[in-house]
Amino acid sequence: MKTGKLRVAITHGDINGIGYEVILKALSDTRMLELCTPVIYGAAKVASYYKRLLDLNQVHINTVASAENIAPDKINLVNCVEDDVKVEVGKPTEAAGVAAYKALEAAVADMRKGLVDVLVTAPINKSTIHSEQFGFPGHTEYLQDRLGNGQTPLMILLNDRMRVALVTMHIPVSEISSSLTREAVQTKLAIFRKSIHEDFAIEEPRIAVLSLNPHAGDNGLLGNDEKEIIIPAIEESRRNGIMAFGPYPSDGFFGAAAYRHFDGVLAMYHDQGLAPFKTVSMDDGVNFTAGLPYVRTSPDHGTAYDIAGKNIASENSMRQAIYTAIDVYRNRRNYAEITSNPLRKQYVDKGGKDETVNLMQETEQQ
Repeated sequence: MKTGKLRVAITHGDINGIGYEVILKALSDTRMLELCTPVIYGAAKVASYYKRLLDLNQVHINTVASAENIAPDKINLVNCVEDDVKVEVGKPTEAAGVAAYKALEAAVADMRKGLVDVLVTAPINKSTIHSEQFGFPGHTEYLQDRLGNGQTPLMILLNDRMRVALVTMHIPVSEISSSLTREAVQTKLAIFRKSIHEDFAIEEPRIAVLSLNPHAGDNGLLGNDEKEIIIPAIEESRRNGIMAFGPYPSDGFFGAAAYRHFDGVLAMYHDQGLAPFKTVSMDDGVNFTAGLPYVRTSPDHGTAYDIAGKNIASENSMRQAIYTAIDVYRNRRNYAEITSNPLRKQYVDKGGKDETVNLMQETEQQ
């Protein structure tokens, strides 16, 4: 079993956005070093530039050429980007995309080697990072390719109020309906349930499933996706022991704050789940990639070019991303320990009907 402080890899993201600002601010609290060993993957000169620009010179950084040389009681920076990379604050540039990609590749390589324990990624610009080497819609798909080992990832946005996961991720709205299948909904429900159970230590998680169409299709009047895909997927998942409920129309569901009654919410597409989540959780939300054998989190905001370099960006989401990565790693380790030699099952609990089934009747009618 691993002992000591966890080594948290933090990629610098887009060097022209707020990445370095939120990283440096989050690590400026000296208590962070009591919790973990931060390892920034980036450029030493860029970090120094932002320290001066943002008056964060109290943040002392130990620059190393390799993660093999990190100091456990310091903020470390693996210098993996050329010193002459040009910073243009607030602007999307090709150079910033290349720098973001190099930091990400270096951190992932060290993670596979076991030199770091968890990964926290600062925001990237999907347009500037896109290249022959990075042909992915975003971090999630990239990490599936690099770290997935054949496993399917699940994007979860979370804080202490809700967890929202997505069936479809970074695809055009016009392709959502054709991409939905019973198998896709069932697969994401299974991954979601497993993650909530193992990564967040909730014994029997309750998961709300959102509809695709307004009013959950109005019994076919506004679409058949619910009747033909989502409802059968929920029913099959329940037969497999997953406590899934719905489908619930998303407007009434979030309007009534019904997420408070569930451990997770499965949305059908990106903006359906993330727009309401970020409305109430922008300052402390965390993006977590579930379903992979490695732990990765990120702040739930973007590069924020409009406020880059102005020393007004909040570091709270980055701080929460670091905390969440550590918590998930520990929960996984604890789960592995307590299930390594399970006792033989003596009985099957066929408990009664869950009251949550009827919990949302009013919302379903809205």
